[in-house]
Amino acid sequence: MKAAELRNLSKAELQKKEMELREDLFRLKFKLSTADLEDTSKVGKVKRDIARIKTILKEKENEG
Repeated sequence: MKAAELRNLSKAELQKKEMELREDLFRLKFKLSTADLEDTSKVGKVKRDIARIKTILKEKENEG
């Protein structure tokens, strides 16, 4: 997901999206540990999306 798309979301929507991505990350890590995950780059992509969301949440928090 792109940062520009995320900036258009509200705080609540961003927090919900972060929780969904954290759940996805948990599932992906589990699949990775059981050697069931074929595309290992998904883990990094989800981590980057979580980081983007956290950054935008912090920006919105600092704005006021």
